[in-house]
Amino acid sequence: MKVQSTMRAIALQEIVEAQETIKGYALRTPLIPLYCDSQWGKIYLKLENLQPTGSFKVRGASNALAALKSEKLTKVYTASAGNFAQGLARNSGILGLDCSVVVPDHTPDVKTAAIEQYGGKVIRVPYDTWWNIMINHSHPGMEGKFIHSVAEPSVIAGNGTIGLEILEDLPDVDAVVVPYGGGGLITGISSAIKSKKANVKIFAAEVETAAPLSKALEVGEPAECEYRPSFVDCIGSRSVLNEMWPYVKKLVDSSLVVTLKQIADSMKLLADRNHVIAEGGAAAPVSAALNGSAGKGNIVCVISGGNIDKNIFSQILKNSIPT
Repeated sequence: MKVQSTMRAIALQEIVEAQETIKGYALRTPLIPLYCDSQWGKIYLKLENLQPTGSFKVRGASNALAALKSEKLTKVYTASAGNFAQGLARNSGILGLDCSVVVPDHTPDVKTAAIEQYGGKVIRVPYDTWWNIMINHSHPGMEGKFIHSVAEPSVIAGNGTIGLEILEDLPDVDAVVVPYGGGGLITGISSAIKSKKANVKIFAAEVETAAPLSKALEVGEPAECEYRPSFVDCIGSRSVLNEMWPYVKKLVDSSLVVTLKQIADSMKLLADRNHVIAEGGAAAPVSAALNGSAGKGNIVCVISGGNIDKNIFSQILKNSIPT
């Protein structure tokens, strides 16, 4: 049964309040320079891979669970490709809640193992089944409160705290490049930044094997795009979620699509120059900044997570593109 969406515009005050709410559950991550010369300006890295669960998702998960305290829940569940699931499982455990997670069948073992380590129950399903959960906000047979990993105002407000931190650390930022998965991260960051500094460009970084926002911006509405699973597993889908489209098209200036090779090269560069481990989607913004598509000036790349299979990462360090 399809559940009516709760999506709406996110006010700056909600993000400010979330910043206080998530203290103790999520880190205030550093913003550091990329130690690499660029003809396009100064590139900075917002290191969300340093969060306790290795991903920014702990911010939204923390804020969402805090918003549900009055409901006296005992069980929650979500549909996630892995990173939101870890954040939800970790914080559910802290609060004494049972947490179940439905993941697509190609989710890396490193992510499902981490979910289980935090006490979450993992349920693998075919990708199409998983995507239907993202659309319908429910899954037959599951018990407890469903928390959407993307289209949930409290999650987006938690994500938006990244934007506040960027402005605090780099007031003269010109552009921010954000990995695009379902739109919850970029919507939160842009809501925060554009509320305070409207002229900052907010770009979505997508991968060539799954670039739904690029397709939607091209045709003017959500439309199905080519989707091929790859080592870049934390971004990309078959289409933009309909409920996210009104907000994404307003808050995002453009989609910057990069190749698998560019992402692999950026992952290696981050490791070599900054000693940063970034998963594929997290390195996509760096690829876009380095090829000039994000423009010139002070460019912030959101390194959204570092949860990558060691065998895949080893291949990339050897200049090989994982298949």
